[in-house]
Amino acid sequence: MPQRFALPTLLLVTSTLVAPAALAQSATAPAGGTAAPTSPPAQTSTPATSSPSGTADPQGAAPTSTDQQEAPAPQEQVEVSAPGMNGDVEDIVVVGRNIPNAVRATAQIVSVLSTADIARTGEGDIAGALTRVTGLSVVGGGFVYVRGLGDRYSSSLLNGSPLPSPEPLRRSVPLDIFPTTIVGSALVQKTYSVNYPGEFGGGVINLTTKAIPDKNFLSFGATIAADDATTSELGYTYYGGDYDWIGFDDGTRKVPSFIRNAPNGSGIIPAAQVAQLSNASTTLLQRNNQLPANWSGEISGGSVYDIGGSRLGVIASLSASNTFRTRFATQQDSVSVDGTLRNDFSTLLTDNRIVANALIGLGLEFGENTIRWTNVYIHDTLKQARGSAATLYNNASGLRFQQNTNWFERQLIETQLVGEFKLSDALKVDARGAYANSKRNAPYERQFDYLCSTTTTNGLPITNDGNQQASGFQCNGAYQVSQRFTPFASIIFSELNENLWTGQADASYKIDGDRPITLSAGYFYQGTDRTSSRLVFNYQTSRGGGTAPGYPYNLLRPNYLLSPDVLNNACPLDGTGACTIQLQFNTAAGAYRYDASLDVHAGYVQAEAEALDGLRAVIGVRYERGDERVTPFGVTTGAARLKNDYFLPASTLTWNFAEDMQLRASAAKTISRPQFRELAPQQFRDPDSDRLFFGNPLLRDSELYNLEARYEWFFKRDQRFTLAGFYKRIDNPIEQVGFYTGADDRLQTGFTYLPKATLYGGEVELQKYFPLADVFGGDFFATRRALLIANYTYTKSRITADRSCVPSISSSTQGVAGCQIGFAPAVTLFRNGAPLTGQSDHLVNVQVGIEDKDALSQVTLLFNYASDRVTNRGPSLLGGNGFQPDIVEHPGIRLDLVARQGVSLLGGQFEIKAEARNLTRTRYRESQTFPNGKEVFINRYNLGRVFSLGVSATF
Repeated sequence: MPQRFALPTLLLVTSTLVAPAALAQSATAPAGGTAAPTSPPAQTSTPATSSPSGTADPQGAAPTSTDQQEAPAPQEQVEVSAPGMNGDVEDIVVVGRNIPNAVRATAQIVSVLSTADIARTGEGDIAGALTRVTGLSVVGGGFVYVRGLGDRYSSSLLNGSPLPSPEPLRRSVPLDIFPTTIVGSALVQKTYSVNYPGEFGGGVINLTTKAIPDKNFLSFGATIAADDATTSELGYTYYGGDYDWIGFDDGTRKVPSFIRNAPNGSGIIPAAQVAQLSNASTTLLQRNNQLPANWSGEISGGSVYDIGGSRLGVIASLSASNTFRTRFATQQDSVSVDGTLRNDFSTLLTDNRIVANALIGLGLEFGENTIRWTNVYIHDTLKQARGSAATLYNNASGLRFQQNTNWFERQLIETQLVGEFKLSDALKVDARGAYANSKRNAPYERQFDYLCSTTTTNGLPITNDGNQQASGFQCNGAYQVSQRFTPFASIIFSELNENLWTGQADASYKIDGDRPITLSAGYFYQGTDRTSSRLVFNYQTSRGGGTAPGYPYNLLRPNYLLSPDVLNNACPLDGTGACTIQLQFNTAAGAYRYDASLDVHAGYVQAEAEALDGLRAVIGVRYERGDERVTPFGVTTGAARLKNDYFLPASTLTWNFAEDMQLRASAAKTISRPQFRELAPQQFRDPDSDRLFFGNPLLRDSELYNLEARYEWFFKRDQRFTLAGFYKRIDNPIEQVGFYTGADDRLQTGFTYLPKATLYGGEVELQKYFPLADVFGGDFFATRRALLIANYTYTKSRITADRSCVPSISSSTQGVAGCQIGFAPAVTLFRNGAPLTGQSDHLVNVQVGIEDKDALSQVTLLFNYASDRVTNRGPSLLGGNGFQPDIVEHPGIRLDLVARQGVSLLGGQFEIKAEARNLTRTRYRESQTFPNGKEVFINRYNLGRVFSLGVSATF
């Protein structure tokens, strides 16, 4: 059990792609439904081809002599909706080489997770499922890294349309907000093709929602889970509002107009208005010694109607989940060259995450044409309570206790219309338009700072009766607020709103001949507008900044401390009304708000043909023009505008030199624009890492040059061996830089770019099945087989930090070492030869299981390993010469077990699923290791084992 903090009664009240490869095949589920446990195809799903319908090749691979023992089964239909997918399967098979398996027939290197693949991993969200794909890892709450390149180098699409992000620190959307229940497939393309946006580094991830069902269905299910580090253990919480349990605020956290208008006023909020803010429900930190279990539930249904020669489909899905996670963390830092600790906090943090999702889709198929209208709603709320205690901190003067109560509410709404039309055998056109809105509201981010003392602020002794309520840190006096910590309390209100409009039209024309040629062209538009504000207020008395209430009120717990009696009489020893408590508007070192926009116009042309017997070529070029602007408020400088245009060529060659083998080679140029938050001079605190981030308006676009080669051997149906190598050169890569503004200040993170960086590596994957009947015999094993799926990715990167001038992370008014104002030599900010942030040298996935080919019955063991990766560049030493070690995350090994069993009952198909996650109980560890061997734990805590049991039914 985690160590418990001792806090006096005054403070506490006791009261809460290439599929990672399929492990087993369930029956193809009706779109939107749980996979029905009826007789499934004998083989796993395979990656989809670049077909306009997005379906995998419907014909099974020609069986070998060994395969004749098993009846060939049709492959699962995998629906993919993406821009410019214009060729039928038969169109892209080269002359004289009939390779029907889609993974061999596709022009690009893609990975696809089908509905069955996603279900097989047992993951509840897409981010988790994607960790099983070769070369992919998930960092920092749902952000996908492809081959070690951060989320800024990857893009996320929904049915081929870009997604906005509800995160102020990211432009890409965190994929853990997408539940697997609403996603029909997830495609990862690792080589660039010109039909996709030019911002492409590691890859593009396209999620396709479920559309027209095969037949009418109704599906529902529920899951309950226990985390042995959280469930029935100690955690912190606070009351909030009556509707917190469903993730919506009931008005308790409504932001009054005087808060929104504070930047336009004197900067002081008087006591009368402070009293109007929510108090006890958002300030009183409470202990819960028995945190509840986690639960989730979903219901979905669909209908299909035949109207003449057309089919109309309707599908709807609704799901919700409520989870708790407690972390007992060690959080340290150092500003010295030898790792001597400056701060050493023990933190107990409890996250209550409530997610609600809805999907409504209409689809119409007439002839070979399809129109789909999809509407997605995702609401994701994090209610966070946190307590930190330390006796070691800068200029320590006793036991310090810091409490935080937070509410982060994210919302994503998207509506999109897609039409795919086959106007003739030769001409195909598809068009798509979408509007999306994302929001992030974080009202009432509260913090209080208390000091344990044996004397009052006016010199009276304090006697402690020893009744501490809990083990752990012991206060030998009483906690009180004082001028020792300035401010003694603070409150932050932040909002983000982003609108995204996109439109795209693509056309392809096939010219018949001995060697058919397909010509494609398309146009793309994207318009993004964002407004982000962060209003920071410090509590103080009317006597000025840094002052705190006087004795005896400074001994009160937070909700009493902000009660009307104290607000209007904060200095009682000096007489009634001698001073009051007020708020001071205090947005430090930057803008309190910024507006940002990005407008992109692009067009492309592409040709695809068989150049020689067995040699297929795809070549194209994209012209893209972007205009990105960031306008800050509350500062006189810091506006940014990047207006650039690019020609981005791309080509892929595929050589089928044998019936079951082929080689691919790809080359492309792409770009990566700075994210809004990287350009905006606005300070932002990450509540997980407790780090401050600050943008840099002097950044510029990055340009990437990409090369890849791949060997593929398909020795049996849906069994393969692949080997790939890749190389990327990045000009002006944007990186994070850690720095301290002074010995008393916390770690901050800024952004700048380097002259260049290189990244290279290789991938290997094996997928193999073993019939068990040949080994064990008997009826039980007659339809069962074992499987082994393993992939490994090696990645190495290196940054170049020379004397070239790059933007400084400090607001310098003069140049450094001959550089212009605001710039400094790269070598003064980075360590030459260091790896890119977020990149692991080694990624390993192994999946071992037993499955029944004729019924839903699976047991799968999933192994995942990621080697160390830099999360933050080591800050410069305070003296300006030299660096501290980089901050490194140590992901380690993770072992999961998933079992699924189908049962036919009451006319329905039931699925029982049991999961055991993180069996190794690998802890989270992020640290700096100094040359003398000293390790400073930036963030370290145990991750619990999670056990869950779920039941779903489809009728």
